[in-house]
Amino acid sequence: MARSSPVPLTPAGALVPDVARIAVLRSNFLGDLVLTLPALAALRAAYPDAELTYLGAPWHPELLEGRPGPWDRVVVVPPWPGVRDAPGASRDSAEVRDFLAGQRDEGYDLALQLHGGGGNSNPFVTALGARVTAGARDVGAPPLDRWLPYCSDQHEVLRCLELVGLVGAVPATLEPRLAVTPADAAAADGVLPPGPEPLVALHPGAQDPRRRWPAECFAALAGALASEGARVVLVGAGDDDRRAADAIRGATTAPLLDLVGRLSLSALAGVLARCRLVVANDSGPRHLAEAVGTATVGVFLERNLLNAGPLTRRRHRVAVSVRTACPVCGVDQGRARCAHDASLVAGVPLETVRAAALDLLEDSGPAVHAAAAAQEPRTSRRPGGRAAR
Repeated sequence: MARSSPVPLTPAGALVPDVARIAVLRSNFLGDLVLTLPALAALRAAYPDAELTYLGAPWHPELLEGRPGPWDRVVVVPPWPGVRDAPGASRDSAEVRDFLAGQRDEGYDLALQLHGGGGNSNPFVTALGARVTAGARDVGAPPLDRWLPYCSDQHEVLRCLELVGLVGAVPATLEPRLAVTPADAAAADGVLPPGPEPLVALHPGAQDPRRRWPAECFAALAGALASEGARVVLVGAGDDDRRAADAIRGATTAPLLDLVGRLSLSALAGVLARCRLVVANDSGPRHLAEAVGTATVGVFLERNLLNAGPLTRRRHRVAVSVRTACPVCGVDQGRARCAHDASLVAGVPLETVRAAALDLLEDSGPAVHAAAAAQEPRTSRRPGGRAAR
């Protein structure tokens, strides 16, 4: 009997006929955008002739406009509670009313909510006036025309792919990919030094302070990488990243190129693409590094690894903390958020991260099984002159 080819994530719904215009809502953070990219690619493959509008936050146009991708245009949504939180956010402001009137005039055939559980985002998507709406629905959230139950214990890439499957989209890829443009490369050239040393970027920040590996650990890692001949670059933005970078610089004698607060999103994409390796917490820059094709080592909480970790390990390694109890008060953070911001990943061993980073720093990539390695000679050498194993 002939074997049929398996189709991953068989769509839960049928293609919608006569679709000319699609709107997709995902107006949160950098990592969230990256995790949505496979779903956007699936939508583009399913509706190749439709105009796809990405409804995002104020920073989205800076990164996405003019960049090749499955979107045709980017529209910034107004402040709306739970969708784009900002001072004075309201569902009935003059700005919201004008925005929704303009969007209804677009005549969307499909409007998809990839933003979250739908308590706040489903009413927003419904108000766009699309012919068919689809997305997730948490307990108590209003329904859309096509919906699946929201489950937080699921990888975001797969969740978004299941949701676009409601309108017949089949996965084209599972791994996020973001094109690097000439403008990205030029911006990187403007801040990176010339030279043959491999570049390694460290990002010591994270949106949630509980996901931040200690600065002294990053400093020790920087020293180990520099001793192997790598040029270490610090990246990030904001006051927290600035404080972490200052602490790293104060705790190591290794030469560091400090780019914290100096990079646009385009320049950040270019810098990360130029790096051989990025070591970071579970953060937007780690996700962006993966999307532009750079190897990564990520420090994760176990529950965040489930939701947002890299799907493969050949070029993306993880160092995982299983801790859930607050080091200050002992409250289980899996059940309730206490008032403390103490790191839950401080116990991740330096040696675990160092070993993964040095393995990925090899010219020809990470070590593979001997049987696979025998298929082709390995002639690379570690930076600093040691032969790769």
